Amino acid sequence: MDDDKPVLEQMTDAMITAATATTEAAKTAVKKVRKAAKKVAKKVAPKKAKKAKKQTKKAAKKSAKKSKKAAKKVAKKAPKKAAKKTKKKKAKR
Repeated sequence: MDDDKPVLEQMTDAMITAATATTEAAKTAVKKVRKAAKKVAKKVAPKKAKKAKKQTKKAAKKSAKKSKKAAKKVAKKAPKKAAKKTKKKKAKR
């Protein structure tokens, strides 16, 4: 301790120094955390993008299959329906 300065002044200086050191430490910690988060995000983002791409491809394939099946069903049923309609029309006459 310094005998030339009053105790209150010395205490104030110590508090200010401690506060400054704390804010500096907090700032550096935040910077490090942000940097680490960015690294993780860079690693994770491409995997998510690839996964999403695969899911959209799967969905597209599924919908294509379903539409093909539906088209086949309609193609099979169409002649039968047409035959029924013609029979109904003939029966009405």
